Amino acid sequence: MSDRDAAVGDYSGDTVRWVAMLRLPLIALMALVGPVIVVAHWLPVLFLTVLTGYALAALGWLVLVLRGPVRHSWWAPTLVDIVALLGLCAASGGATSVLLPVFFLLPVTVTFLHRPWWTAAVGVATATGFLLVWLFYAVRDDGVDLPAVVYLYFGFMVWLAAAMTGLSVVLAHRADAVAALLATRRRLVTEALDAESRERQLLAEQLHDGPLQNVLAARLDVEEAGERRPDDALLAADTALREAARQLRSTVTTLHPQVLSQLGLATALRELAEQSARRGGFAVDVVVDGSFPREEALLFSVARELLGNVVKHAKATSVRVRLVRRGPDMVLEVADDGCGFDPATLPDRVGQGHIGLASHVLRVESVGGTAVVRSAPGDGTTVVVTVPATEPDGAALRPGRAR
Repeated sequence: MSDRDAAVGDYSGDTVRWVAMLRLPLIALMALVGPVIVVAHWLPVLFLTVLTGYALAALGWLVLVLRGPVRHSWWAPTLVDIVALLGLCAASGGATSVLLPVFFLLPVTVTFLHRPWWTAAVGVATATGFLLVWLFYAVRDDGVDLPAVVYLYFGFMVWLAAAMTGLSVVLAHRADAVAALLATRRRLVTEALDAESRERQLLAEQLHDGPLQNVLAARLDVEEAGERRPDDALLAADTALREAARQLRSTVTTLHPQVLSQLGLATALRELAEQSARRGGFAVDVVVDGSFPREEALLFSVARELLGNVVKHAKATSVRVRLVRRGPDMVLEVADDGCGFDPATLPDRVGQGHIGLASHVLRVESVGGTAVVRSAPGDGTTVVVTVPATEPDGAALRPGRAR
């Protein structure tokens, strides 16, 4: 789905829901034509049947749109509106003039769907249908003439259709502008994270080829000196140099994990989780189920950020990391039993300069994925990241666990 389609879908989705909710009260008001305003219906049974079917269809559509996003068949309820209204007016006879305001509302209900052609079509169909109903009524009843005011109303409806189409064009242009801004933002975020990745790789190579090699060389010199003349100070220096080398290797692996390109995402994720568990002092449970691209840098980067946050902020005793294939998607879940936080504070943290998680969420969205954060103070945190796979799902890996 393009950025433009996504933007239109997000904006028009609320319109579809609001119109669906407002349709039922309008049908209730239409049902009062007769009991409140005395009108001799031409076909009262047909009028009641059409009205009942219209109400049931409106109720079913409301339930459907409230359950989730509606990407398809958004035009269906509008067609039902036109057909039902024309049927009601034809069956009502003398109630046609009472139902007149409803004709004016139909073009308005579709204007905010950001589809000008559909708004124009509904406006023209509504005005034409209104005129045809009056013509039908005048031909059917010899005692009813076609008043000149009907043509005036028809002119008003044509003008309303043109006005609503113009408004829909403006809204569509704004949707295009928003889509362009979204695309620019995603491109900038992608380029920024790519630059960060390159800097991490460069720093890792410099640490590996410089300080780490110097520490290893110094350790060999200390070991040789200790073999020639054992000394407690040399033994302590050797221990310190071993620890320094271990820390440097860990840092190099975190900055640019060679294991990711050599052994793949699953092994790199297990090693990352075990390193984080040692640093944070918590137990970790890693579950990997499925086949994954060998160098899936995005998911690894997200996992590194999430586990780093657990180490620094969560005060957790247990962490669960799951990486699974779900149809065409790869799903990463990191859950901890730590102190939790209020997700509503994330925008404030971004304003304070804490952009790590936010930048990764933008990167995930830029490839068509989603990131869901569930947390509450004192109730731990769960983050579920879903991204489309870059290669077909192959033979599943054997599920593994690491403690």
